[in-house]
Amino acid sequence: MQHPNVPDLTARQLHAVLAVAEYNSFIAAAAFLKTSQPALTRTIKRVEDVLGVRLFDRSTRRVVITAAGKEFVAVAERMLNDLRISVSSMRAIGQEQRGQIIISSIMSVATGLLPAIVAKYRSSRPGIDIVLREGVHGTVLEDIRNGTADLGATYVDDLPDFVEAKRVSREKFDVILSRSHPLAKIAKRSSVTLGDLVDFPLVSLPYESRTRRIIDGAAAAAGHTLHHVATVTQFATMVSFVRTGIGIAIVPAGAVAGLLGKDLAVLTLAKPRLSRNVGLIWLRERELSPAARGFAIIFERVWRAVNN
Repeated sequence: MQHPNVPDLTARQLHAVLAVAEYNSFIAAAAFLKTSQPALTRTIKRVEDVLGVRLFDRSTRRVVITAAGKEFVAVAERMLNDLRISVSSMRAIGQEQRGQIIISSIMSVATGLLPAIVAKYRSSRPGIDIVLREGVHGTVLEDIRNGTADLGATYVDDLPDFVEAKRVSREKFDVILSRSHPLAKIAKRSSVTLGDLVDFPLVSLPYESRTRRIIDGAAAAAGHTLHHVATVTQFATMVSFVRTGIGIAIVPAGAVAGLLGKDLAVLTLAKPRLSRNVGLIWLRERELSPAARGFAIIFERVWRAVNN
């Protein structure tokens, strides 16, 4: 039965879209697909008509993918990959011995416990390929919304209606700094407040990251203005900046656990004690594959074992 809201597209048409996106050329894509250029042009036009959007802007000189085209390519890749896996071996997928899981993760989880979780999962499922996409919280939500990722490892507070979530842990924030820093030299000091940090330069994540917004929001609520002197996009870079004395950093406790050395100190951030709920999310309307369900179980098991 044909559902009225489901576009009538074939695997061959999806392959055609992906080929044009890959080669940025109808001539090269047609050669790859072993078809004629006019036939390929008609196929792309048919897909665009069905979707009601233009996927490519083309002229006599070049082909440029549109914003809608980029989003559709991600979905098409996912659809074809799911179909390929299902056709190749339904039994193997059911036993979590073959397949692929695409995980979209915030950077603090990706650089924290995720490597150990992936290692644990693949020790018993070596046939499952893991694809990791790293970004900020908003990127993870978008990857889940458009179907690019099976699972998202991110914050699970205040989520939109299109996702299901499983809370795994509540992670607190710490301050990392050089052992030669004045705050670290105070005898027997193990904690600091946001007020203690206002006079010191900070190395921070971009403003659009949830971690940065949590920190800035807490500072504003307490009447403080923090001094962000360097903005980086990776926790490994942040630690390097702190190590060289550029500034101190406020980070989720698990984000830099494997990056610290003897030259850096960790102080508890108190008053306020900042924290965030971390867990897994997935698309509400999409059933998880057996491999993704198995990964979710391992994720929770390893995370709780480390944090309890």
